[in-house]
Amino acid sequence: PQHTPYLIGVGRADCTGPPADVPMMGYANPQQTAAGIHTRLYSRAFIVDDGKRRVVFVTADIGMVSQRLRLEQVLQALQVKYGDLYRQDNVVLSGTHTHCGLGGYFQYTLFMITGGYMKAAIEPLVNGIVKQSIDIAHNNMKPGRIYRNRGELDDSSLNRSPHSYLNNPEEERRYKWNTDKQVLVLKFTDQDGDGIGMIWFAVHAVSMNYTNRMVSSDNMGYASYLLEQDKNPGGLPGQVQTTMCLASGPGEDMFESTRIIGHNVYLKAKELYANAVEEVTGFIHHAHQWVNMTDVTVQINETHTASTCKPALGHSFAAGTTDGGGGLNFTQAVEGDPFWDGIRDALLGPPSNQTKECHHPKPILFSTGEMNWPLPWHPQIVDVQMITIGSVAVVAVPGEMTMSGRRLREAIKGQELESEGTLKDMEVVIAGLSNVYTHYITTYEEYQVQRYEGASTIYGPHTLSAYLQKYRGLARAIAQELPAGPQPPFFTENLFNFVPLALFDRKPENMSFGDVLEQVYPVYRQGDVVTVTFVAGNPRNSGDIRDKTFVTVEIFDNRTETWEVVHNDASWETRFHWLKGSNRESNATVEWQIPPTASAGSYRIKHFGHYKELKGLQPVITPYEGSSDVFAVTASF
Repeated sequence: PQHTPYLIGVGRADCTGPPADVPMMGYANPQQTAAGIHTRLYSRAFIVDDGKRRVVFVTADIGMVSQRLRLEQVLQALQVKYGDLYRQDNVVLSGTHTHCGLGGYFQYTLFMITGGYMKAAIEPLVNGIVKQSIDIAHNNMKPGRIYRNRGELDDSSLNRSPHSYLNNPEEERRYKWNTDKQVLVLKFTDQDGDGIGMIWFAVHAVSMNYTNRMVSSDNMGYASYLLEQDKNPGGLPGQVQTTMCLASGPGEDMFESTRIIGHNVYLKAKELYANAVEEVTGFIHHAHQWVNMTDVTVQINETHTASTCKPALGHSFAAGTTDGGGGLNFTQAVEGDPFWDGIRDALLGPPSNQTKECHHPKPILFSTGEMNWPLPWHPQIVDVQMITIGSVAVVAVPGEMTMSGRRLREAIKGQELESEGTLKDMEVVIAGLSNVYTHYITTYEEYQVQRYEGASTIYGPHTLSAYLQKYRGLARAIAQELPAGPQPPFFTENLFNFVPLALFDRKPENMSFGDVLEQVYPVYRQGDVVTVTFVAGNPRNSGDIRDKTFVTVEIFDNRTETWEVVHNDASWETRFHWLKGSNRESNATVEWQIPPTASAGSYRIKHFGHYKELKGLQPVITPYEGSSDVFAVTASF
């Protein structure tokens, strides 16, 4: 190739927080607190430099990026370490939208209701993103090339609100599907052609439903896991580069659905990666602004303007969706409910007439833009951001998009980036859940139906028009300096936390931490599930777990007469369940799904943890470990 190579760095790091007691972020279910590990959560950083400008894209296995995380991460940690090299205008933080990651890293009241702000939850995120994944990428930058490829993937996503989709103009519904099936792969290679990829695919990471209490990266995490295991065969993951209204998914249970969808994404991404030959070349640009989304004036036709609104959530927000229904008798409808309105008025106060008129036809349940105790309930100042790497434009959107994503992509690509003729054949991708979370962004037509997504479009019916206006402005000025806009608040007072400190651990009489309560069988076959239960301490007492594991599966090597670790708690094949019992006693159950490829031999399962006890008047935390009996894995009994 004749094109000048980019400087490229990639880095991956564990960002899993305490997998016990902490509320999960996604389903807004206070009963869904962490109690174990299904798969670990990772931050993946990609840095690209063209010799003049540099951009960073970080994707983390979390529900969404919060403004608190971005401010504390970008404006503080990176500034301290790298000065002005990495800033809010050239760093994008995006979440994979797993609904089984940990919460506790928000600063607005609505997102703190299930548990509050937890330093123990935000620190692993900040450290995993900055001190590891970005640091690793920064320290390993070298000349390389980028190739792109796209395809379509069916049978792995569905539209849960087809009624809303059908309210869009008929001429706009010219697409083959009512969901976006496009998969985009960017292949990063070094000068020798060896590399790693980045995937975008619009699937809701809700294969693991709200009954699950194990930390999990869900379907996109599993797709990444498989691709990374391809690059590191035999290695351990992460050590190298209404109550009955549940999402059914394609599998018999949530684990099988996660595996099927993740595997589908993996196969398509692997195919596109292998055949990616179209090189991405050209300069790097970036643009960023903070916008007060409660007061954006938009032109709706030649003679009339409209405005966005103070944030508010409609009644259908409380009804939930097929991913996870609400626990009360709310329904998805345009009408409100006088009963719940009366309760709201008594507890929180009614919405103002101005807000009700601005949000029409939304029946307002919570007028969050008028609720400021103990802190504002929703953000007013949000990020709009775009980066371009040659012929690829990444649009960082602070929410979840519907048909609105197609409109935004077309507006940026055809009406702005390619309109002047200077940029050709641009690939525009939407990176949702980026930088700050503002729920949904529906089209004006979808908003009128007031299903869950419309009820959760918090800045009113003209939210998308405002974003189209702002992002088109970014695209026009992509290579220019833009006014920064009004800076968002960073709250240091009135942050609250409902999760109590982990208490002292107790154990059954005449037993020790790590002792086995339920032992393994002596022999298993490939495909069986091995289960063992230990006397355990609270996993929160293990502190920062990013360089630890609660579980190992080990095989005995007869040649060296040593035990070799073949799986840990980050492996898809293991599940670590923590059960808090009565009288501060708890136990840990480890499951190992023996893969068909497992070698025959002698195995054991080990559990590691920490317990807290009171010695004198001081709390003392002590490590412990336990091991199952040795058992055999064989092809047949």
